[in-house]
Amino acid sequence: MESYLIAILDAAAIPPTLVAGAAVFTFAFWIAKVLETDDLQQGNEWRFDVSRINDLRRNDLFFRMLQPVIQVFAKFNRAALGNFMPEIRREILVAGLPKSWLPEEYLGKLQLIAILISPAIFYVFVSNMGGSGIILAIFMTLMLMLVLRRYLSHQAKKRLTTIKRRLPFMLDLLTLLMEAGTTFLSALEQAVGEYRGHPLSVEFARVLTDMNLGKTRQEALEAMRDRLQDEEITGILGSIIQSENLGTPLTGVLRTQADVLRLKRSQRAEAIAGEAGVKMLLPGILVMAATVIVIIGPFAINFLIFGLSIQ
Repeated sequence: MESYLIAILDAAAIPPTLVAGAAVFTFAFWIAKVLETDDLQQGNEWRFDVSRINDLRRNDLFFRMLQPVIQVFAKFNRAALGNFMPEIRREILVAGLPKSWLPEEYLGKLQLIAILISPAIFYVFVSNMGGSGIILAIFMTLMLMLVLRRYLSHQAKKRLTTIKRRLPFMLDLLTLLMEAGTTFLSALEQAVGEYRGHPLSVEFARVLTDMNLGKTRQEALEAMRDRLQDEEITGILGSIIQSENLGTPLTGVLRTQADVLRLKRSQRAEAIAGEAGVKMLLPGILVMAATVIVIIGPFAINFLIFGLSIQ
């Protein structure tokens, strides 16, 4: 094959070094186009969608490199898995990922990552099992897609748990600041600055951003409620909204909600502690069975050998 290509180059009087240089130049040009973060030009598309894609191109290298392929996967996901898109959208927001991601695009990114890893999976299974390993390799690739999808759910659940653990302390801080004479908005700004970098601070910073962009306090809190969609957080935000509508003192509401959160956390810890005994039952039985086998096993073997020798 190499001699055939060299013969063609010689016939065409093209130096091989020129071909190699052209290949290197093409590869370098592609890398440069991939790494550039220039915004897309506004065409017939909706302006918000172009701004969203530009934001993804600036902040996600993987999307910038493989944007056309990801959008092909996104079209397939939108048509075939449309029922799962609302839940994936919620998990993207709860996990703290950029809100520029559409659920079908992010799912397409996960699928593409699994496909890019699949050659290594095929190599391992086919080299060890032959042709029959192809089916198992395909199955493992699909399982990898599922694992990446479950990892997104794990990220969302972990971040939500982190938010709920810190929320009572933030409510106490808001209560103390408001009792000292500050307004709710000023107290919220100070609390966000105090917990800067924490997921809870990020979520309330979004509330402040929405209010600065013209939303009312109720609309901003409702947006946070819809974004997280957690029962406990929904109850707290609902109490704050109701207190504003009815004109009741907000400090008492915040203090009560903080106490309720602590009580629920204690109840959750007690429930987990109660389940620990049940979960440890099976491992305990296995350990006891293994101990009995180790102790009685040699005697049983000697007894059998002695009985066979007598016969």
